[in-house]
Amino acid sequence: MKKIFLSLCLLGVISNVSSQELANAPKPFGPLPTQKQIDWQEMEFYAFIHFSLNTFTNKEWGYGDESPELFNPSQLDVRQWARVVKEAGMKGIILVAKHHDGFCLWPSAYTERSVKNSPWENGKGDLVKELAAACKEYDLKLGLYLSPWDRNHPQYGKPEYITYFRNQLKELLTNYGDVFEMWFDGANGGDGYYGGANETRKINSLTYYNWDETYKMIYDIAPKTLVWGVGPSEARWIGNEEGRAGKTNWSLLRQKDELAGKVHYSEFMSGHEDGEKWVPGEADVSIRPGWFYHAVEDDKVRSLDEMVDIYYESIGRNATLLLNLPVDRRGLVHENDESRLKELVATIKADFKTELLAGSKVQASNTRGTDSNFGPQNVIDGNKNTYWATDDKVKQASIEFTFKKPTAINRLLLQEYIKLGQRVKAFSVEVNVNGQWKTIANETTIGYKRILRLDRVTTSALRINILDAKAGFVINTIEAYNAPTFVKEPQILRDKNGLVTIKSEDGNTVYYTLDGKMPSEKSTLYKTPFTYNKAATIKAISRNTKEKINSAVKTAKYGVSKEKWKVISVSSGDTKTVEKIIDGDANTDWGFGNDENKLPQSVIIDMGQLMEIKGFTYIPQQVGNNLNLISNYEFYTSEDNITWTKQSEGEFSNIKHNPIEQFKSFAAVKARFLRFVATAGIGKGQSVSIAEISIIE
Repeated sequence: MKKIFLSLCLLGVISNVSSQELANAPKPFGPLPTQKQIDWQEMEFYAFIHFSLNTFTNKEWGYGDESPELFNPSQLDVRQWARVVKEAGMKGIILVAKHHDGFCLWPSAYTERSVKNSPWENGKGDLVKELAAACKEYDLKLGLYLSPWDRNHPQYGKPEYITYFRNQLKELLTNYGDVFEMWFDGANGGDGYYGGANETRKINSLTYYNWDETYKMIYDIAPKTLVWGVGPSEARWIGNEEGRAGKTNWSLLRQKDELAGKVHYSEFMSGHEDGEKWVPGEADVSIRPGWFYHAVEDDKVRSLDEMVDIYYESIGRNATLLLNLPVDRRGLVHENDESRLKELVATIKADFKTELLAGSKVQASNTRGTDSNFGPQNVIDGNKNTYWATDDKVKQASIEFTFKKPTAINRLLLQEYIKLGQRVKAFSVEVNVNGQWKTIANETTIGYKRILRLDRVTTSALRINILDAKAGFVINTIEAYNAPTFVKEPQILRDKNGLVTIKSEDGNTVYYTLDGKMPSEKSTLYKTPFTYNKAATIKAISRNTKEKINSAVKTAKYGVSKEKWKVISVSSGDTKTVEKIIDGDANTDWGFGNDENKLPQSVIIDMGQLMEIKGFTYIPQQVGNNLNLISNYEFYTSEDNITWTKQSEGEFSNIKHNPIEQFKSFAAVKARFLRFVATAGIGKGQSVSIAEISIIE
């Protein structure tokens, strides 16, 4: 009897041991984030500040020959920047301390090209120091951007410049407290002032800076600093300047291939499932078309629709969001930008006001070792250190939530426990409606955070099916919400002949004004397209009459219509379709130039009447994969098509990565005829295109 008892006890001990072995925490799988990278990703949302000489020269990229004396803000207030950022729920600010023109916002000991030779604060100011203090006051983290490319420095392209560059890095990393992110732009080499040489200098951005040594220096000085951008970085560009990550987005990257020049930047949107290093994506975008402030863009702040899309397609797709606020010439975040930011924050807060899964009954088809420590209830406990885990060999499983009563949902948030790696490759979402399961989403990766915007559905139960994974998975959080109905802004269009069309979502009513006043339900009701050839500021709202909800206000500013405009001469290209460049539609385009008709190539426009103009705009091709962008231009005006005066020439800075409408201003001049010359394009090809040419009145 004693032997039998001992045998049973031994069997029980063995069973316990087996159970405990099964219930051990999952082992890490694949590349893993460092704690620094986790802390960085948890910031989620932070600000970019572009403010420098370009603000005062109305440029995106300075050439390097601009005088420091131009930097003279009248009301500079970095505490206002910090307040705006803090109120928006952002966690930090990355300041462009030096852009490509070489002007430094701190009194660097290694150059005279800095604030110490500007009128601001009588040359005694230090903008980096002031912002560091403001960030500390508002409990924000400070990040810094230092352009590797310097179009002013005479030694750029030579070994001596690397010493200069590293000396400035040391200044920034030792004099202003902790820096959470060091930002290195990918724009490197090209034409510039270079101490008066006025020439083009090309470098290999992967080898010239000796990044391994530069990074080692950074980490020796500032081990808490995460480095972004060129070289063996800890975070990557998302591959566009639109603030949007791919639906599939791995935090992994084949960085060895990248550093060998074998990875195209378009791959950054999705990362690499087989990447050997953890390099999460950062989505950067400006709240306006440009990165630096331009007064002509005051009415072109991104729409609320677009800003909401950006939030969901960056933070909601396993990336962080770096939102640029171009500080104006006063030295303030412009009120239009602040207003749009407040609208965005209010929308996102409303979307995630009430979480709906916390009170539900939750069960899973598999739990690791049947141990409740890894059970499905962990995904709704609000603890970022607990998770639902499956057995190692289980790569497909479901988790189901049963509501106490039918519940409406239209948002779903999921998070993996990334300390153990990113694993999920595919998942689906089902809802139970009237006793029947219905699939409402089929998706791929999750990562740190994935947010789905769904059509509103009332359901008694919700089921998430993990369909494929690289290993047994670990899900940290699942949340559901019922966001308020969002009414999109109407779209305002005006063609060459002045015909105004206002489009909105089906079922919505549109109200508009033509005098710039704010529209309401008492304004003019839009019924059909109408003709309006005069200069106008059209403002419109869409109204969901069923729920009595209005959209944000859409503003479109127009000069006199192009009704009288004609293209009267082209140096090459199809003359039958050239009118597309003045048809008022940015989605149509016309090309000219080829291997037989090499650049420069020109086009002449007759406006049909003498007008006073203050500049012109060029919209590059918007539709297609090969956009044939113009990089350099000349612009002439004439009253009689005989005597021509050059009004502007130069480059469309950063157009390759940000192909938006380009604004070029000059002193007011009377003209009837316009000649636009494309002198160079992006890449080696000789074909370029135009979507639209317009004037600034």
